[in-house]
Amino acid sequence: MSLSKETLEAHLNDPAVLCCRRPAGTVLSAADFEDPTIFPDLVDSNLMTLKEGGLTIQQALGATLVNDGEALTQLTPELLDGVKETPAAEPVDEAEGPEDGVEEPCSCCAGPAAPAAPASDGDVPLHLDRAEGLDLVFPAGGAPVAGTPVPPACAAAPVPSPAEEPAPADKVMRTLVKKDYPVTKVELGDATSYEGGVLTIDESLVEAAKKADPLVKDVEMKIIEPSERHVYSNTIMDVIPIAAKAEGKLGEGVTNVLSGAVFVLTGMDEAGVQVHEFGSCEGYMDEKIRYGRPGCPDEDDIMIRVDVKIQEGTGMERRGPFAAHSAADVIVHACREAIKKLDGVEPVKEETFRDVRRAGRPRVVLVKEIMGQGAMHDNLLVPTEPCGVKGGQKNVDLGNVPVVLSPNEVLDGGIHALACIGPATKEITRHFFREPMVEALQTDEELDLTGVVFIGSPQVNDEKTFVSERLGALIEAMEVDGAIVTTEGFGNNHIDFSENIAAIGSRGVPVVGVTFAAYQGQLVVGNKYMDAMIELNKDPEGFENEILADNTTTPEDADRAILMLKTKMAGIPIEPPEHKWDESVIEANKQLVK
Repeated sequence: MSLSKETLEAHLNDPAVLCCRRPAGTVLSAADFEDPTIFPDLVDSNLMTLKEGGLTIQQALGATLVNDGEALTQLTPELLDGVKETPAAEPVDEAEGPEDGVEEPCSCCAGPAAPAAPASDGDVPLHLDRAEGLDLVFPAGGAPVAGTPVPPACAAAPVPSPAEEPAPADKVMRTLVKKDYPVTKVELGDATSYEGGVLTIDESLVEAAKKADPLVKDVEMKIIEPSERHVYSNTIMDVIPIAAKAEGKLGEGVTNVLSGAVFVLTGMDEAGVQVHEFGSCEGYMDEKIRYGRPGCPDEDDIMIRVDVKIQEGTGMERRGPFAAHSAADVIVHACREAIKKLDGVEPVKEETFRDVRRAGRPRVVLVKEIMGQGAMHDNLLVPTEPCGVKGGQKNVDLGNVPVVLSPNEVLDGGIHALACIGPATKEITRHFFREPMVEALQTDEELDLTGVVFIGSPQVNDEKTFVSERLGALIEAMEVDGAIVTTEGFGNNHIDFSENIAAIGSRGVPVVGVTFAAYQGQLVVGNKYMDAMIELNKDPEGFENEILADNTTTPEDADRAILMLKTKMAGIPIEPPEHKWDESVIEANKQLVK
């Protein structure tokens, strides 16, 4: 396809290749050149060969074809008349300066010398002919008096510096404190309690969980110690922290958190079909989880597995996975109630998170694209309790339009993830509770994080365009200086990903994209604003490897994305990516961050 004038300017130094058949005598313009961005595909497909000695677009532009030219013909000097010569850069003497023995005037002395004013302490008469003979007499003012030393020509008169205004102070909007309490043992009993590091869970909660939704047909609960992880399990739907509000509402006040134990939700339907969409991670739990990822159990965590069986055929509908999550939440919520009041118990760690307005720093926004494709894809926004189900609003029911959360609301469990996409790229509930991109942006004192925007990825193309346009309008109203857009999964939602980046970039806001693409998820859509991308792949072959959360955002990924955004906001050119995924590029960028 031919180039637009705007695209032409970005590719002047790329090889000149005809896009279509052109007759002799054609004066070459932008419409006659093939887009260099697709050259690698054409070469790989043996549709085109690039040889040495070819002209650049800049050299061929405006030249005339001597003979007829076929499509995908690489242009060389003998095929054209009027080829431009690329101007050679003039040599610059790095030691260039005034000739020896000649003193170069400084900037305040440059220019022709003015005649000296007569030394006088009297008046200076001035006659203006055009004022019809009017004579004016005024004081000579600053003329030096005879015998007064003349100051050096370059001695500038001291200029009083204006009083510097104090820099605007940062404003703390809200503060969240997470208090961590250790769990050394989990056991089943007659009541739910937490005491002395032991979490006891009432066994009868399993029966209550079965009644959470008519679609729930069975529930089992099992305690899995770190040394006992070689146990077979149904696919992992979620990892849920045990956290409860002790003071205040979501995003502020105090949240009590149990460290050392997490809930793991697994499930299948009555027919034995795993509750998943693109790929599942059923298998041995020591092999199918990437322990230590922000969304996963840590190496030493005790896992409380809640396995839910739902009605046959409902695993690929929104109501099926939601029923499973509702059942698990019955048990998790009882644990929350047990840790709400821990008076007199010392936490092992306290973390303080602050939503801060940093005056004078670049305003940035984080846009997180979440699943919302109308079938099984859903998420709950801002539940009543951290990482809970009750009170949360489903993004699909909200029309997938952008919803703004404060950074603290995100880190306080403001998202309960219901998405059942491929396990390696799945951002699960614990991921949002420890979201590395939010933590890094919130604590970066060079940036002013204005908020976190959650936007769904609808099923229908018209709806995709609608929500992307609403995102663009929101970003415009927020008057930000930069944005990072992330997405989980790949494939269909990359359409939304591309449109969301364009909606921001078209408004003059520098934007960086963060996604899994690699080999299996290669982008099939794009636009000119997708020139700064962060690859999340960790699989050596570039695949969705069905290991839970393996290809999700880590703190290192967040650091790369933030540095790239700062680079782009500063106007520093970013090198175009390789045509195909190359792990060495990621490794090189990691070194740059360090």
